[in-house]
Amino acid sequence: MEESSLTVAPSVLDEDNYETWAVRMTVHLQALDVWEVVEENYEVPPLGANPTVAQMKLHKERRTRKAKAKACLFAAVSLSIFIKIMKIDSAAEIWEYLKEEYKGDERIKNMQVMNLIREFEMKKMRESDAVKDYAVQFLSIADKVRLLGKEFSNEKIVQKILVTLPEKYEATISSLENSKDLSTISLTELLHSLEAVEQRRLMRQGDTAEGAFQARMHKNAGHKNGKVNNKKSCGNNQKNGVFPPCPHCKKTNHSPQKCWWRPDVKCNKCGKQGHVERICKNQ
Repeated sequence: MEESSLTVAPSVLDEDNYETWAVRMTVHLQALDVWEVVEENYEVPPLGANPTVAQMKLHKERRTRKAKAKACLFAAVSLSIFIKIMKIDSAAEIWEYLKEEYKGDERIKNMQVMNLIREFEMKKMRESDAVKDYAVQFLSIADKVRLLGKEFSNEKIVQKILVTLPEKYEATISSLENSKDLSTISLTELLHSLEAVEQRRLMRQGDTAEGAFQARMHKNAGHKNGKVNNKKSCGNNQKNGVFPPCPHCKKTNHSPQKCWWRPDVKCNKCGKQGHVERICKNQ
């Protein structure tokens, strides 16, 4: 059970991951006790006449190791790469082919490192960027540089973050300067401090937004209730015989439509406008 689990490839080689694949594959082959097959590329001579049991056992073990190493390499590459190596005889020859094909020479690697460093130097944090996302961009570049065999310290990332933070983090940087030596602060410690400030700011913004929403809802509810109350008050007053001042006679015991002194009404008794028949003086 343990041996079968070790035969599973730790990763699959594609066009871009040779550096990490080679490290993991080396350890994997060592764990299976077949790395010497790749290193030494020994031949297994045929057995002589009348071999002993020990000789037959050793012969079988050496042949099995060569086959196992080759099988591991076949299982640890993509299909397109497998097609290129499937006719190569030994595991050692396969290993050398992959190294020459995908590792690349120093000149190409140096150019890749220069491009990554240029990308690193040009990055700046925007107001909308989260601290964690910003740091991940730098860590990704650093990992790529390291995979190409070059040094890239976390101290360089710390310095870059400190000089490119937006103005809203100035108070935090000043506080760190007063309490710590920024030349020795670790990347993890810096990120924890900045993320704590970011989290508090987001919580305050959330509380402010919620308070504004509640105030707006309360205002709208009060405005709506005021309208309802005014309508109810007006209706109750009219039921009790109290009306707004009449525009014709200024009294409050009737509605404008029922006023006796309406200028648009013609008296049926005297034929004059301005009053109704009930209050006509010619009766």
